[in-house]
Amino acid sequence: MNLNDDDEHLIETLFRNGTITVVGVVLSFSLGFLTQWASNPIPWKLVDLPTLVLISIGIVLQLRSLSYLLKTESLKKIVYDRASRLFLAGVITTGSGVFLAILVDAFRLLAER
Repeated sequence: MNLNDDDEHLIETLFRNGTITVVGVVLSFSLGFLTQWASNPIPWKLVDLPTLVLISIGIVLQLRSLSYLLKTESLKKIVYDRASRLFLAGVITTGSGVFLAILVDAFRLLAER
């Protein structure tokens, strides 16, 4: 399919580039959190597995979104919208994993008392 089809709605390149920047920044924070969490001195247990799975899936979704946005086809509104939805799903999934990690740590601290 040609990028200049008259039937295809296109988005502005500048708008798409700003979105790529946002996705890259949020993705780097997600990867940074995973790195920080992995180096936590508290030993990992089986209860940490759902957290790891959620954060990892969220990061994969964010990476997939970035890969869509880096292609020239992402100037098509339908492709851009799909990448945006995928990114939001990744952020929500990663955020859920972070929230779960905080809850697990809080319950561990309460159990020690």
